[in-house]
Amino acid sequence: MRVRLAFSILAACVAAVIATSCAQKSEIAPESVSGPSPTLAAPDKALLPTVKISPVVGWKAGETPTPATGVQVNAFASGLVHPRWLYVLPNGDVLVAETNRPPTPDEPANPIRAAFMNKAFAKAGADVPSPNRITLLRDTDGDGVAETRTVLVANLFSPFGMALVGDRLFIANADALVWVPYKEGDTQITMVPQRLAQLPGAPRNHHWTKSLIASPDGSKFYVGVGSNSNVAENGLDIEDNRAAILEIDAKTGASRVFASGLRNPVGIAWEPSSKVLFAVVNERDELGNDLVPDYLTSVKDGAFYGWPWSYYGAHVDTRVKPERPDMVAKAIAPDYALGPHVASLGLTFSAGDKMPAAWRNGAFIGLHGSWNRDPQSGYKVIFVPFANGKPAGEQQEVLTGFLDAQDNARGRPVGVAMAKDGALLVADDVGNAVWRVAP
Repeated sequence: MRVRLAFSILAACVAAVIATSCAQKSEIAPESVSGPSPTLAAPDKALLPTVKISPVVGWKAGETPTPATGVQVNAFASGLVHPRWLYVLPNGDVLVAETNRPPTPDEPANPIRAAFMNKAFAKAGADVPSPNRITLLRDTDGDGVAETRTVLVANLFSPFGMALVGDRLFIANADALVWVPYKEGDTQITMVPQRLAQLPGAPRNHHWTKSLIASPDGSKFYVGVGSNSNVAENGLDIEDNRAAILEIDAKTGASRVFASGLRNPVGIAWEPSSKVLFAVVNERDELGNDLVPDYLTSVKDGAFYGWPWSYYGAHVDTRVKPERPDMVAKAIAPDYALGPHVASLGLTFSAGDKMPAAWRNGAFIGLHGSWNRDPQSGYKVIFVPFANGKPAGEQQEVLTGFLDAQDNARGRPVGVAMAKDGALLVADDVGNAVWRVAP
């Protein structure tokens, strides 16, 4: 066992070095593979795909991300431990999920791939043990900095999405949707979380995050569940209720697949004018530097978006066997490409009139950043303008500077949320901060 594991790690490391040194560098700007009608490159199914990981160096004292013209940025909170997701309570308190992936099995389906991925996670700062808690941040004096920090709920299981409905705070763990009682002003909840519904989890839980949003009337929950693989290379029987958005009844916990074929739908949010559900989705890997673009799309009840058999509508992925032309024919093309390998995670729609006028109708998106593109893509927060309830116009940079001049990662943006005062909050998981963007 130890010999096999050592060989696996060695093979993974050698593969990473070769891939990094031999892979072709992209000459296409990621913004060129963006918008409602992106031009897609031909698949590049190289034996060794591109690997370019930005080592994490963190933020030095006094450093911040770089804001766009017209806004400024400050640390709303710092010194957190892998903050990934945000939720703003009605009284203005900010909840942050300090979390990371749950433990994985000792015998993965592909030990060489797993060894390489573990090494990549370590280099990218993503191997931190999960704190498994929801932390409450409170800005009592309104100066844009949280003076109060308390652990609201502890001993969770890789928590991610959060939603308050009535007097219950619902939390999407990596394996279950649970709830705890909540009353306004609470700073600590000690009750053991109660389970409402099981979510796809063990044994592998490859894409482990479970995003969460409630319907406007609170009767339903919508949960984003990522695939258990890149392109179903380990079989479809481990993909049950995955690569999908699930709808869960708030009273009974009964669930159904609301939409499928979404490889890894992370951020989900209601578009304010149309009341339509939107999601940002991470697409598949290992088809080249410039394929496949991650995307923003409206999510229709019963719709299928292609994974694993096709991408961006009817573009067939020939790696997936057996082929399913019947499923490809059903695949809906997404609304808006965000660029290849940008790792779109956070999604929130603008609210209020505090932000510059150009950012008052549209979506803020946290791009966590690539590990498999040369040069890197993502590592920023963007804004996509909307018109008549749909994406309209080019993406605009809101917050950059997460990479330094040597391509090291100072931080990586994840969840985004609108604060009660109209500022934009950004969770930075390896920078261990929540940034506040405001005029």
